[in-house]
Amino acid sequence: MSRRLASSGIRRFWRDARGVSAIEFALIAPLMLLIYFGLVEFCQGYMASRRASHTASIVADLVAQSDATTTQDLTSVFAIGDMIMRPFPSSPLSIRVSSVTIDANGVARVDWSRGNNKTLTARVKNSVVSDLPPGLIEKGESLILGETQFEYTSPFAQVIKTPIKFDRSYYLRPRTVDKVLCSNC
Repeated sequence: MSRRLASSGIRRFWRDARGVSAIEFALIAPLMLLIYFGLVEFCQGYMASRRASHTASIVADLVAQSDATTTQDLTSVFAIGDMIMRPFPSSPLSIRVSSVTIDANGVARVDWSRGNNKTLTARVKNSVVSDLPPGLIEKGESLILGETQFEYTSPFAQVIKTPIKFDRSYYLRPRTVDKVLCSNC
Protein backbone atom coordinates (compact mmCIF):
# COMPACT_ATOMS: atom_id res chain seq x y z
CA MET A 1 0.00 0.00 0.00
CA SER A 2 2.83 2.44 0.74
CA ARG A 3 4.16 1.95 -2.78
CA ARG A 4 0.79 2.87 -4.15
CA LEU A 5 0.60 6.00 -2.03
CA ALA A 6 4.13 6.99 -2.97
CA SER A 7 3.47 6.47 -6.67
CA SER A 8 0.21 8.46 -6.57
CA GLY A 9 2.01 11.25 -4.62
CA ILE A 10 4.69 11.45 -7.29
CA ARG A 11 2.04 11.59 -10.02
CA ARG A 12 0.24 14.39 -8.20
CA PHE A 13 3.53 16.26 -7.76
CA TRP A 14 4.29 16.09 -11.49
CA ARG A 15 0.77 17.20 -12.43
CA ASP A 16 0.69 20.05 -9.91
CA ALA A 17 1.37 23.34 -11.77
CA ARG A 18 0.82 25.82 -8.94
CA GLY A 19 4.49 26.90 -8.57
CA VAL A 20 5.51 26.77 -12.23
CA SER A 21 4.87 30.47 -12.85
CA ALA A 22 6.98 31.49 -9.88
CA ILE A 23 9.86 29.27 -11.00
CA GLU A 24 9.65 30.53 -14.59
CA PHE A 25 9.62 34.13 -13.34
CA ALA A 26 12.66 33.48 -11.13
CA LEU A 27 14.54 32.09 -14.14
CA ILE A 28 13.52 34.83 -16.62
CA ALA A 29 13.51 37.95 -14.38
CA PRO A 30 17.31 38.48 -14.28
CA LEU A 31 17.53 38.29 -18.07
CA MET A 32 14.61 40.68 -18.51
CA LEU A 33 16.15 43.16 -16.06
CA LEU A 34 19.46 43.00 -17.92
CA ILE A 35 17.71 43.69 -21.22
CA TYR A 36 15.73 46.56 -19.65
CA PHE A 37 18.80 48.26 -18.17
CA GLY A 38 20.72 47.67 -21.40
CA LEU A 39 18.01 49.48 -23.36
CA VAL A 40 17.90 52.31 -20.85
CA GLU A 41 21.69 52.73 -21.03
CA PHE A 42 21.69 52.55 -24.84
CA CYS A 43 18.92 55.18 -25.09
CA GLN A 44 20.73 57.49 -22.65
CA GLY A 45 23.99 57.12 -24.59
CA TYR A 46 22.23 57.79 -27.89
CA MET A 47 20.58 60.89 -26.45
CA ALA A 48 23.97 62.14 -25.19
CA SER A 49 25.46 61.58 -28.65
CA ARG A 50 22.65 63.52 -30.32
CA ARG A 51 22.99 66.40 -27.85
CA ALA A 52 26.75 66.59 -28.43
CA SER A 53 26.10 66.79 -32.19
CA HIS A 54 23.43 69.41 -31.69
CA THR A 55 25.74 71.46 -29.49
CA ALA A 56 28.49 71.46 -32.14
CA SER A 57 26.06 72.58 -34.84
CA ILE A 58 24.44 75.30 -32.71
CA VAL A 59 27.79 76.74 -31.60
CA ALA A 60 29.06 76.90 -35.19
CA ASP A 61 25.73 78.30 -36.41
CA LEU A 62 25.60 81.08 -33.81
CA VAL A 63 29.11 82.21 -34.70
CA ALA A 64 28.50 81.91 -38.47
CA GLN A 65 25.47 84.23 -38.16
CA SER A 66 27.53 87.13 -36.82
CA ASP A 67 29.73 89.59 -38.69
CA ALA A 68 32.35 89.61 -35.94
CA THR A 69 32.80 88.11 -32.51
CA THR A 70 34.80 88.52 -29.30
CA THR A 71 35.98 86.16 -26.59
CA GLN A 72 33.09 87.35 -24.40
CA ASP A 73 30.60 86.46 -27.16
CA LEU A 74 32.19 83.04 -27.53
CA THR A 75 32.02 82.45 -23.78
CA SER A 76 28.28 83.14 -23.96
CA VAL A 77 27.94 80.76 -26.92
CA PHE A 78 29.77 78.06 -24.93
CA ALA A 79 27.30 78.61 -22.05
CA ILE A 80 24.45 78.00 -24.50
CA GLY A 81 26.19 74.77 -25.52
CA ASP A 82 26.32 73.71 -21.88
CA MET A 83 22.57 74.31 -21.58
CA ILE A 84 21.85 72.22 -24.69
CA MET A 85 23.49 69.21 -23.04
CA ARG A 86 21.02 69.19 -20.16
CA PRO A 87 20.02 66.88 -18.40
CA PHE A 88 23.55 65.56 -18.92
CA PRO A 89 26.33 67.23 -16.92
CA SER A 90 28.31 69.92 -18.72
CA SER A 91 31.60 69.07 -17.00
CA PRO A 92 32.59 66.33 -19.51
CA LEU A 93 31.67 68.62 -22.46
CA SER A 94 34.44 70.39 -24.35
CA ILE A 95 33.67 72.92 -27.08
CA ARG A 96 35.91 74.62 -29.63
CA VAL A 97 35.03 77.04 -32.40
CA SER A 98 37.48 78.17 -35.07
CA SER A 99 37.55 80.23 -38.22
CA VAL A 100 39.40 78.46 -41.04
CA THR A 101 40.40 79.91 -44.43
CA ILE A 102 41.93 78.19 -47.46
CA ASP A 103 45.02 80.18 -48.46
CA ALA A 104 46.34 80.79 -52.01
CA ASN A 105 48.24 77.47 -51.88
CA GLY A 106 45.08 75.51 -51.05
CA VAL A 107 46.05 74.90 -47.41
CA ALA A 108 43.42 75.31 -44.69
CA ARG A 109 44.74 77.58 -41.94
CA VAL A 110 43.27 78.80 -38.66
CA ASP A 111 42.37 82.51 -38.56
CA TRP A 112 41.32 82.40 -34.90
CA SER A 113 40.16 79.76 -32.46
CA ARG A 114 38.70 79.54 -28.99
CA GLY A 115 38.08 76.54 -26.73
CA ASN A 116 36.34 76.30 -23.40
CA ASN A 117 39.66 75.21 -21.84
CA LYS A 118 38.69 71.64 -21.01
CA THR A 119 39.85 68.96 -23.43
CA LEU A 120 39.46 71.01 -26.62
CA THR A 121 41.76 74.00 -26.35
CA ALA A 122 42.08 76.73 -28.96
CA ARG A 123 43.88 75.85 -32.17
CA VAL A 124 47.07 77.78 -32.83
CA LYS A 125 46.66 80.76 -35.18
CA ASN A 126 47.90 80.00 -38.74
CA SER A 127 48.20 76.28 -37.95
CA VAL A 128 47.17 73.84 -40.67
CA VAL A 129 43.79 72.11 -40.37
CA SER A 130 44.24 68.75 -42.05
CA ASP A 131 40.92 67.11 -41.17
CA LEU A 132 38.63 69.19 -43.41
CA PRO A 133 36.65 67.18 -45.95
CA PRO A 134 38.06 67.76 -49.47
CA GLY A 135 36.20 70.22 -51.68
CA LEU A 136 34.34 71.81 -48.80
CA ILE A 137 35.55 75.34 -49.60
CA GLU A 138 37.68 76.88 -52.35
CA LYS A 139 40.82 79.04 -52.15
CA GLY A 140 40.22 82.31 -50.33
CA GLU A 141 36.97 81.09 -48.73
CA SER A 142 36.37 80.81 -45.01
CA LEU A 143 34.29 78.61 -42.75
CA ILE A 144 33.41 78.24 -39.09
CA LEU A 145 34.40 74.94 -37.53
CA GLY A 146 32.42 73.95 -34.43
CA GLU A 147 33.70 70.96 -32.46
CA THR A 148 32.48 69.17 -29.37
CA GLN A 149 33.81 66.31 -27.34
CA PHE A 150 31.63 64.66 -24.70
CA GLU A 151 32.56 61.75 -22.46
CA TYR A 152 29.40 59.85 -21.60
CA THR A 153 29.40 57.81 -18.40
CA SER A 154 26.35 55.62 -17.85
CA PRO A 155 24.44 56.40 -14.66
CA PHE A 156 23.71 52.67 -14.17
CA ALA A 157 26.99 51.15 -15.43
CA GLN A 158 25.47 47.68 -15.63
CA VAL A 159 25.85 47.12 -19.37
CA ILE A 160 28.03 50.06 -20.49
CA LYS A 161 30.75 49.92 -17.87
CA THR A 162 33.36 52.26 -19.40
CA PRO A 163 32.89 55.87 -20.54
CA ILE A 164 32.25 56.51 -24.25
CA LYS A 165 33.71 59.57 -25.98
CA PHE A 166 31.64 61.36 -28.63
CA ASP A 167 33.57 63.67 -31.00
CA ARG A 168 31.53 65.87 -33.32
CA SER A 169 32.50 68.51 -35.91
CA TYR A 170 30.34 70.89 -37.95
CA TYR A 171 31.45 73.14 -40.80
CA LEU A 172 29.39 76.22 -41.66
CA ARG A 173 30.09 79.13 -43.97
CA PRO A 174 29.71 82.64 -42.58
CA ARG A 175 26.24 83.92 -43.45
CA THR A 176 26.57 87.68 -43.74
CA VAL A 177 30.29 88.23 -44.42
CA ASP A 178 33.12 86.43 -46.20
CA LYS A 179 35.00 85.87 -42.93
CA VAL A 180 33.90 86.19 -39.31
CA LEU A 181 36.52 88.18 -37.45
CA CYS A 182 37.38 87.91 -33.77
CA SER A 183 38.90 91.07 -32.38
CA ASN A 184 40.55 89.58 -29.28
CA CYS A 185 40.92 85.84 -29.97
